[in-house]
Amino acid sequence: MRTWQLQEARSRFKDLFDDALGQGPQRITRHGKQAVVVVSEAEWEKLMRRRPSFGALLAECPLDAGDLPPRRKARALRARLFEA
Repeated sequence: MRTWQLQEARSRFKDLFDDALGQGPQRITRHGKQAVVVVSEAEWEKLMRRRPSFGALLAECPLDAGDLPPRRKARALRARLFEA
């Protein structure tokens, strides 16, 4: 992945654009710190397809019922809230 300084990326945007399409993601820095990565639309689509939904993550969670703390009764919680 090539790294571009912001000023260079601004002045050579067409080259940055072409490199993102032809060579892959391009990193842009600002004040010497990594700021953004420019990727092609095709690369972005691949990344989005690989990302699981929140529901899928929960369904794949390796926790068993015994791993979770016991549930407290709602009345006990309400009583604590209204005591203060």
